[in-house]
Amino acid sequence: MKALILAAGLGTRLRPATDNLPKALATVGGMPLLEYNLKRLAAQGITEFIVNVHHKADMVEDFLQRRKNFGLNVTISDERKQLLDTGGGLKHAAWFFDDGKPFLIYNVDVITSLDMQQIYAQHVHSNVLATLVVSHRSSSRYFLFDASHRLHGWRNMKTGEERRPSASAENMISLAFGGIHVVNPEIFSHLHNFGDKFSIVDVYLALAPKYPIMGYDIQGEQWLDVGTPETLKAANALMASGAIPCPT
Repeated sequence: MKALILAAGLGTRLRPATDNLPKALATVGGMPLLEYNLKRLAAQGITEFIVNVHHKADMVEDFLQRRKNFGLNVTISDERKQLLDTGGGLKHAAWFFDDGKPFLIYNVDVITSLDMQQIYAQHVHSNVLATLVVSHRSSSRYFLFDASHRLHGWRNMKTGEERRPSASAENMISLAFGGIHVVNPEIFSHLHNFGDKFSIVDVYLALAPKYPIMGYDIQGEQWLDVGTPETLKAANALMASGAIPCPT
């Protein structure tokens, strides 16, 4: 399996740690987030990685070069000229996914106890366009799913904005997105209408009425977005307790 690690963000929520470092190099469990997730995903069978960079990109590249990519096959997707958002970042890296197989997209500031091979197997078995890791947790934004966990819409709790491209999007289940998705390469044929910079959420909502996009509810698994100082501290505590694995 190949993977895109989204590491180009500005990391504004993690300041002041990201005043002098890119978010990908903020430390969790005694190692930079990028190192943690490369090792953790490699241990679960991911064989090739592409990492997008923008904010303090030179530092990320230098870090990987000094560590010799940890012995892994790691490629850089350069977004120095313009931060392309999640959808644009995927489109920019499309050339990397040339084997016709589903692939993983993973936010660099997420740590979890989830088994990626289990999610991948569920995705392949379901024969859907994309499988989104989601959970019942407090969030400012939610995806809206029907009882079978098929995507029908999106809601922003702060602004009250709702997007329901499906006419049947009533009485939906609200689930928070976890920054992890398995996607079929078929998606690239649908990205030409979105320009250069756009959110992958826009793509999923545009395609949801016609193509099955499913939620994968992680239920009792450990998951943390370590994009703030508070959640970074919580992640370190979970890793120290063994609740979330810490790769060597």
